[in-house]
Amino acid sequence: MTEKSNPLGIFKFNKIIIPILIGLGVGFFMISREYKQNTSLFYDLGSLFSTYSLLCLFIAILFELMREFMYMYRIRLLSDNQLSWKKAFQIIMLWEFSSTVTPTSIGGSAVALFIIPMEGISIGKSTAMVMVATLMDELFYIIIAPLTILLVGSNAAFATHFKFSFLGFQISELLVFFIGYGFMSLLSIAILLAMFFFPNKFRNFLYKLGKKKIFSKKKDKLEKLGDDVLVSSKEFKDKKALFWLKAYFSTLLSWTSRFLVLNFVLMAFNTNITTFFDNLLIYCRQLVMWIVLCITPTPGSSGVAEGAFPLFFHEFLPEGLQGVLALLWRLFTYYPYIIVGVFVLPYWTHRVYKQRQSKKEQAK
Repeated sequence: MTEKSNPLGIFKFNKIIIPILIGLGVGFFMISREYKQNTSLFYDLGSLFSTYSLLCLFIAILFELMREFMYMYRIRLLSDNQLSWKKAFQIIMLWEFSSTVTPTSIGGSAVALFIIPMEGISIGKSTAMVMVATLMDELFYIIIAPLTILLVGSNAAFATHFKFSFLGFQISELLVFFIGYGFMSLLSIAILLAMFFFPNKFRNFLYKLGKKKIFSKKKDKLEKLGDDVLVSSKEFKDKKALFWLKAYFSTLLSWTSRFLVLNFVLMAFNTNITTFFDNLLIYCRQLVMWIVLCITPTPGSSGVAEGAFPLFFHEFLPEGLQGVLALLWRLFTYYPYIIVGVFVLPYWTHRVYKQRQSKKEQAK
């Protein structure tokens, strides 16, 4: 099986080590630069540790665990509880693992489409599960991002130091946000219309598109996408309102927990972050930063995330500790998935292989 047909090929050593080296390299570069400016850097950091800071870091860990628990709950819900908690854990960890070693714009969907059918769920239903999970994630952002920006005010939400030039144009986080948000909204509308309102028409449209000379090379992929959308529609169109509320609520809790990790990491080293507005602003800035990280080409946004961190949260960072806290944030939200994934992958592969061998023997 080639890497192209087997998405697990992305877990090769060289593809895992590269994002680790990039992220740690940028993080340690930032720390070394700060250390040159202040040789008492680590003493200053140590002096900030207290019972309060340890409590905040412990809460950050709890939110990180809540993030994964809600993802596990959602994947079990979408499978109609065909997946056990054990299988749901392994799927989510491999999904997260793949997201750490691929660009954010790609994510772990390709791996999920490969591993879920290996758990005995049909390819059609597996595709439907991944499509609905993706749609829920998009809807979270589309609904929550503008709400938080309205609450904190656009001036505060976009008061960052993030700027870069491209082809002579000055590009800000505001422009990137609106481009990304617009694209995400159009994509979500297209998925909603295709899956729940016009699945047959969408499938026929893609089949006709594949017959055009300009799309002839993509004919098979277009037809497969049309078939997948039709199957997904049949799988989920008759679900009750309660099912969709559970799916969205678990998505909301998962993403909110994901972002609150940083809130408590910052609170651990900045006792001035005490008000609801401060925490809402940090949460909002993460939503803005996330859309920026989505377009980065590096695996898991490694390097870019560490570099962007002080640009988005400069007013909440103790002087001279930007690099340390950027690396600490990633140690909470990025590197654990690489470590856990390295252990889960061989275990999952061995278990699935044994199951397939057992079925073959029973079929004889």
